[in-house]
Amino acid sequence: MVSAGPRTIVVFSDIACPWAHICIHRLHTTRARLGLAGRVSFEPHAFPLEIINEEPTPKRTLEAEIPVAGGLEPEAGWQIWGRATYEWPTSMLPALEAVQAARAQGTGAAEALDRALRIAFFRDSRVVAMRHEILDIAAGCDGVDTAKLKEALDDGRARRAVIEDKAASDEAAVEGSPHLFLPDGTDVHNPGIELHWVGEHGAGFPVVDKDDPSIYEELLERAASH
Repeated sequence: MVSAGPRTIVVFSDIACPWAHICIHRLHTTRARLGLAGRVSFEPHAFPLEIINEEPTPKRTLEAEIPVAGGLEPEAGWQIWGRATYEWPTSMLPALEAVQAARAQGTGAAEALDRALRIAFFRDSRVVAMRHEILDIAAGCDGVDTAKLKEALDDGRARRAVIEDKAASDEAAVEGSPHLFLPDGTDVHNPGIELHWVGEHGAGFPVVDKDDPSIYEELLERAASH
């Protein structure tokens, strides 16, 4: 059972999930538009797809998803991978660990680093599997103590938190990335978006059947009232 604290939205997701990139962008922009910054917090938890699916970050699948996801929310920041293929980050575990390490510094630090890592990957083609890239990205995030983050990455303490998040997602029947849990006890997978795949993942492409961004106003207002 996942329990969200007062005025907190718990988000289970993977850093390399385009639908989660949309979700995090909409959470932040809607919170700002509604004037709820400082009243509602986002608590990021890992949904490590490479552990769940037992495969590396799937480049071909993401290249099919990104043009579709980017069309729904262009301002989130997107591009097809802009570096050499051999630089593609096959693992998101270091980035997921960094977010959990930042969460030990406070929810604000975790929020900031979680969003910055997604933008760095999807918009800027940064290799977020690399320690020096993560630390450089973290240095631009308000509230993140990079010295403490470096210590946490180097001694590996946050790996346990990622594994525990995976176990918690199993218990809570998390449907996929992203999956949100609200303080009123409700939860929702991939808010506002319904889609299906034509063909197999990595060979076919996603088709969006419905997209209703207005659901984020409801989610933020519900969280703010509890």
